[in-house]
This record gives sequence, structure tokens and C-alpha cells, in this order.
Amino acid sequence: MNVFQGKLHLYVLNAARQDSEFSCSILQDIGSKRLNNPLSRVFFEKSLGGVLMDYVVHGSVMPMVELTMNRGESVYAQAGAMQWMNQGIEMQTKMKGGFMGAIKRTVSGGQMFTVDFNVTAEEGKVAFGHTYPGQIMVFDIGETSLICQQRAFLCATPNVDYDIHIQRKLGTGFFGGEGFIMQKFKGRGQVFIEMDGECVERELAAGEKIRVATGSVGAFEETVDMSIETVKGFTNMFLGGEGIFLTTLTGPGTVWIQTMPVQEMVGEISKYLPSSRKRSS
Repeated sequence: MNVFQGKLHLYVLNAARQDSEFSCSILQDIGSKRLNNPLSRVFFEKSLGGVLMDYVVHGSVMPMVELTMNRGESVYAQAGAMQWMNQGIEMQTKMKGGFMGAIKRTVSGGQMFTVDFNVTAEEGKVAFGHTYPGQIMVFDIGETSLICQQRAFLCATPNVDYDIHIQRKLGTGFFGGEGFIMQKFKGRGQVFIEMDGECVERELAAGEKIRVATGSVGAFEETVDMSIETVKGFTNMFLGGEGIFLTTLTGPGTVWIQTMPVQEMVGEISKYLPSSRKRSS
């Protein structure tokens, strides 16, 4: 049991004496980062300082997330991500985190400026859209930071800090498919992330390892180690279609694997685009 779950256990101790099954469901809810139980959400918001949004994800292939907030609440988002908002929302564009914050976002595939959406009425609604085919994933940030691919950020609650994660292994930075700089989110609250294609979640035990096609790593917890390894065998390496390197993820922690990295989608589409020679003729 980690510190996060330990605090929760004290919070629901009286309930556990009366209904142990109910208490265990709350602990599992927190541990899985899916705060669906009302008591779990109350504990996260009031006792741990987090903020949880009332949201609905619309669509499938090109989804949109709609947030409903009360007066005084806010969310910040990637510039250009907003699809619509009602009259209870006011926008404020800023360089969140100052100049260094802007640099961090730029080098990790984001925008220099972010936009705050503040609720000035009793209720405000705002919706943000996906920029390419995929899924919008919602993560409840707590004790463990989340590492994401570049350009993954969509929006987040104010207490979530947008930082960067630097790959210190040269091989992983050059050949891991994610580059040297990835996005990192920490603090207390929720962050909404864009994934390419469908998304599969895998829980890794300590020392457990999986090998992933380069570019298919969408996100992973900070406790997971990311590296690369060479594909074994000459024919596998040059004729197997997976390239020379595979990305290796070693637990403990949770990883999220995406089925259609946007660079692969672009490569597939480019095969059907007219060449410059054909256009000139």
C-alpha cells in the first residue's frame, strides 16, 4: 500500500468496519487511477488537494471532450484545442510558467502559449477536440507522475504541472521513437491526453518487461524504465518489418500503448498522394 492509498485507508476506516467490501472497492478505485466511486472523488478533491472535472467524451475516431464546471473553476488547454464554449466561460491566453514554461512546452511538441478557460457564471461548459484520429484519455494525477509522448497534451486542471521528461540514454533518444524530450505531468488533478489510434493499457510488475514497436508508446508511469534493444536475427531485422530496434518498457508501473502512431498514419496516407512529378505534368 502506497502513501496515497494509506491516507485513503485512514479516511474510510469507519466505513470499513461496517462494510469491508465497500472500503476495498474505494482503495482499488484510487489505485487504478479511475476515480468513479463518489467517496474516492471526495477524498481526492478535499483531502489531497486534487481537482476532478465533470466530463463527457463524445465520438470515437475523432473524439471531443466536453467539460462542465462550476463558478470559480477553470481548466487550461493547448492553444487552438477549443471547439466550443458557452457564455459562462471566459478565455485568457497566457505564457503559463513564464518563459521557461513556454520553452518546455515548445521542445516537447506543444504550443508556447496556453489558454485558461475560467467559469464566470453558475455553470460553464467548454469542449476540446482531438487533432487526429485517436482517443482522448483521462488520467488522475496523484503520487506518480505521468510521462507522455510529444504533442499528447490536450487540457488539464490548474493543479497539474506541465513539465518535460528528458531521455538520458542516447540510444533510447535516437532510436526509441519518442525522441529525447517527452511530456511529463505531475501534481494533483486531471489531465486529458491525445492518443494515436486505439489505446491498450498494460500493468507491469516489478522487473516485468515488454517490447513495443518504436513510436507505439503513448504514455507510462514515471516508475517504468524505457530503453531500446536490437531486433535479433538478420532476417528479422531487415525483412521482419519492425526495423532494427524495439522499445523496451520495464516495470513496475502502468503503460499505455497506441495502435496507430501518427507518423505511421502519415506514411500510409502519403503512398496515395500524387507525387510532385505528376502534379507538374
